[in-house]
Amino acid sequence: MSLDFHRKIGAAAAIMGFKGVALGAFGAHYLKSILSEQQLLWWEKAVQYQFYHIAPIILLAFLPSKNAKTIAIIFLLGCIFFSGSLYFMALTNIRWLGALTPIGGVLLLIGWGMLTYDILKKNN
Repeated sequence: MSLDFHRKIGAAAAIMGFKGVALGAFGAHYLKSILSEQQLLWWEKAVQYQFYHIAPIILLAFLPSKNAKTIAIIFLLGCIFFSGSLYFMALTNIRWLGALTPIGGVLLLIGWGMLTYDILKKNN
């Protein structure tokens, strides 16, 4: 695994953290007076799950594994589908976007499963 990979994945996790703080504050201070209670719950859930997945992505930036890149990409795609669909659904109230959320959830589950397997196997 190259230094370039470590930097890209680490930067992606840092950007997710920055974006999570900004979007959380935006929701709490600006959207609170605009969105319905349900829309705010979707927004908060999106921020929450985005933050949950920063830690494993940072871990993958330093995990000596040939699968780390694939797992990190799966986590990133999971966050895009899961949190992204909830952000858009909260802002637009277009409920069919919620059909994308489970796709993100499945990708996140796959990422966690692959990370667990990768950590437990002996010959990375």
